[in-house]
Amino acid sequence: MADSVERLYQAVLLARDLDPATSRTARLFRGGSGKMAKKLAEEAIEVVIDAVNGDREAVIRESADLIYNLTVLWASAGVRPDDVWAEMGRRETLFGIAEKLPKSALKLAEPVTPRPARRPIAPLEARAARKRN
Repeated sequence: MADSVERLYQAVLLARDLDPATSRTARLFRGGSGKMAKKLAEEAIEVVIDAVNGDREAVIRESADLIYNLTVLWASAGVRPDDVWAEMGRRETLFGIAEKLPKSALKLAEPVTPRPARRPIAPLEARAARKRN
């Protein structure tokens, strides 16, 4: 699959400067990163809806659209597929095969600062009595 994404990425790079009247990719680039992000989000939602509806063939079609739009956004942001694969490899080395970087790993990377001591929680009745006095 990495080869397919790389070929798609190279095709996107070649198409970005074509005539927007004839190239969908060029139109997306002309629209800017906001347009690209919106289109990516739309495709992701379509995949979700089709998955929830149990439409396997539609999930396949919409996933291809999703990957295309993700690749366009990567190219716009200067991200190469190899950059993403390297991050996936780094995560696998640290955490094994995982669908997402664990939140606890992100917390470990941040400096740990002690929490300030919390004030005791007083029942509402006691608070109201203090206000009256």
